[in-house]
Amino acid sequence: MSWKDQCLAALSEAKLFENSEHRTRFKELMDCYSGQPFFTKGLCKCMYLSAWDDEHFFIMLETLSNMSLGKEQNTGEMRVIGDALAEEQVTDEYYVYMLSIAFLDNIPYPVPDAADIRPETVYIIQQALKAAAVIDALI
Repeated sequence: MSWKDQCLAALSEAKLFENSEHRTRFKELMDCYSGQPFFTKGLCKCMYLSAWDDEHFFIMLETLSNMSLGKEQNTGEMRVIGDALAEEQVTDEYYVYMLSIAFLDNIPYPVPDAADIRPETVYIIQQALKAAAVIDALI
């Protein structure tokens, strides 16, 4: 079984997909981009997070398509884009973008205690951190 398939199976087994659409979007990203030279576990975590809804999925799809066409070798440019998108946020979505950046940088991301984050956003962050742990455990 390929790493991509192991990842999908492990996340499914851990019941970390919110619904079938979340799983399908994640699988599409993995099918298209897991073989690219810029693919990392950090990017995989971002894919899981972006697959949560259509809006973020399409942002990720466009970014990865451009990276693929530009023959990118790493996620450096994606990191710059993530910083810019985070700074544009005026809602608690800022924290979701900061989590993505932490995934790309392969660093822990503790949610600030004093942050004014809606419960649904906290839930998405918590699920993404659980998924990150599953992804990190894969060989």
